[in-house]
Amino acid sequence: MARAATTSDVFNAVAEPCRRELLAALRGGEVPVAELVQRMRLPQPQVSKHLGVLRQVDLVRCRSVGRQRLYRLNAPALRPIHAWVSEFEAMWNARLDRLDDYVTQLSNTTTEPGTDTRRNDR
Repeated sequence: MARAATTSDVFNAVAEPCRRELLAALRGGEVPVAELVQRMRLPQPQVSKHLGVLRQVDLVRCRSVGRQRLYRLNAPALRPIHAWVSEFEAMWNARLDRLDDYVTQLSNTTTEPGTDTRRNDR
C-alpha cells in the first residue's frame, strides 16, 4: 500500500517530529525563519522544506517584511487533530473515572481493627 503524501493532510504533516517542533516554536507568535533555523539547529533549506509542507496544509502562515519571512501558527487548522485526540481523551477519562470509583470502593471497605487481611503463605 502506498504511503500518503506528507502534504495531503494535517495528520501526515505533523507525523514528522521536526514539523511538530516547528509548530511548538510558533506557539508564541510570529518567528523569523532565521530564528527557527537557529532553534532547530538544522540547515536553512531543511527548515524551509518543513515549513513548506506545513504551509501546504495551512498549519502555518507566512508574511514578508522586507527580506525577512515571518511564520506564525494557524491554530484552527489543528482542529481535525484535536477532534481525533478528543475521542481518546473521552475514553481515557471514562476508564480513569471507573478506576477511581473502584479505588474509592476499596478504601471504603472496612476491616476490624487489629485484623490483618494479608495472606501469609509461607
